[in-house]
Amino acid sequence: MSFRLDQPFDRATLLRRGAAAGAALATAGASAKLASARNEGATLNLVAYSTPKPAMATLIANFQQTAAGQGVNFTQSYGPSTSQAQAVAAGQPCDIIFPSWPGDVQILVDAGLVNKNWNEQSYNGVVANTVVAFAVRHYNPKKIKGWNDLTKSGVQVITPDPFSSGSAKWNILAAYAAERHLGKTDKQAQAYVEQLFKNVVAQPTSGSAGTAAFLAGEGDSFITYESEAIAATLKGTQVEYVIPRQTLLIQLPIAVMQNSPNKDLANKFIQYLKSEPAQVVLGQNGYRPVNPAAAKQFKNFPVRPGQITLADKTLGGYAAAQSRWFTSPKGLMYGIESAVGGPSS
Repeated sequence: MSFRLDQPFDRATLLRRGAAAGAALATAGASAKLASARNEGATLNLVAYSTPKPAMATLIANFQQTAAGQGVNFTQSYGPSTSQAQAVAAGQPCDIIFPSWPGDVQILVDAGLVNKNWNEQSYNGVVANTVVAFAVRHYNPKKIKGWNDLTKSGVQVITPDPFSSGSAKWNILAAYAAERHLGKTDKQAQAYVEQLFKNVVAQPTSGSAGTAAFLAGEGDSFITYESEAIAATLKGTQVEYVIPRQTLLIQLPIAVMQNSPNKDLANKFIQYLKSEPAQVVLGQNGYRPVNPAAAKQFKNFPVRPGQITLADKTLGGYAAAQSRWFTSPKGLMYGIESAVGGPSS
């Protein structure tokens, strides 16, 4: 099943919802001017993974029109998820971390920078969802529908570098778990991942870099977020994509740095991001809302019968997956990348 923008959701409907949300924000903005002089000059440092920049530009502007956000300035940094977390651990200024992989929050927990209970916040610390999808060429000439199609002879695949990118980690775990759900043993599923990587012709540093490579003509398929494929279309580039029958639900985490001098304000921003108006904006940008009221407005995101989560017994949660697949030197991906001549760290 291939999708274009008019199939996952209707663009006109989204624009109407955006207008309604904008009217509500205008009303909130009038109240904000009276209520929040105390925020003047406050700055929040947002460090995020590479792909949500367009959505965050709108969300930040909208937050600044609310009472809580009036007078608040932002610095924004976007890049490969794991690299971003490592930079923050090394000292990059950060009040809010928005990576794509929960193990990257754990990097900061281990560094004493994020509270270990970050995932006990609302929606388990998740701000939005998406799923693993395959971007394909126009009319899908290689007839890519499922995971086994990606290992066929002559099919060239792009997926990001798993040592810098959160997107890559989701892709790898989706591939492995899909094979397990198709009845393969652990060893057979690992062998499938290695076979898949023999068809990988490029491993860019991030999801956004992968999108750029694919749009520049590289590869027959790019393993990516559904939200990234939709975002590319919203920018004016028609991207067709396939959601395989067995896919992985990607839950995007967000957390406040516990040493932030603006901790209360950072928490207010995260609370805003999880509110219905903000979640509608995220939905308009191709993300699956976690707020139930907003999610009801986006009922036509495709639901695949084999949708898997990180809690699945084949994966065991993000900590187990991180340790088994991506932790040096015994992580499975170190051996697979070595076997195919890919990146080593």
